[in-house]
Amino acid sequence: MADPAKRPDGGKSASRVPIVAGWREWAALPDIGIPWIKVKLDTGARSSALHAFDVEELPGGRVRFSVHPWQDSDVDPQTVECAIHDRRVIRSSSGHTQERIVVLMSIELAGRTVLAEVTLSNRDQMGFRMLVGREALRQGFVVDPARSFMAGRAPKAVRRRNRGRS
Repeated sequence: MADPAKRPDGGKSASRVPIVAGWREWAALPDIGIPWIKVKLDTGARSSALHAFDVEELPGGRVRFSVHPWQDSDVDPQTVECAIHDRRVIRSSSGHTQERIVVLMSIELAGRTVLAEVTLSNRDQMGFRMLVGREALRQGFVVDPARSFMAGRAPKAVRRRNRGRS
């Protein structure tokens, strides 16, 4: 194999065969106890973003926030506390800038777990509670924009819960 430092990504991507994923998939956030969340894979976004509310900075460089894992629903909120990794000014697709807190979080997608920088933002009005950006995707994924749920669908009960049905 060629010298990793000479690869286009400077040797930073996973050395494994890339997993082909659709533009939307089911993922898990094991670090914060969320076994299912529907995510949009967004190669146009550098970092990943998670819907967070009641964001509260704590002493010692920590943050507490809550997450609604289901789309268009406020049931099953999960409260999380973790270390602040960074703060960044993020430009939205509409051109607005906002300073956001960044946390490190494991994302399990298509059987592969990657560590991602995730910004916390209010995504209540967005179609997906989470975007997985290209920094996370470059760790071993290729996105097929014509496909969805290449890694499989969540169990029927989870899909119904996501749509607001019991």
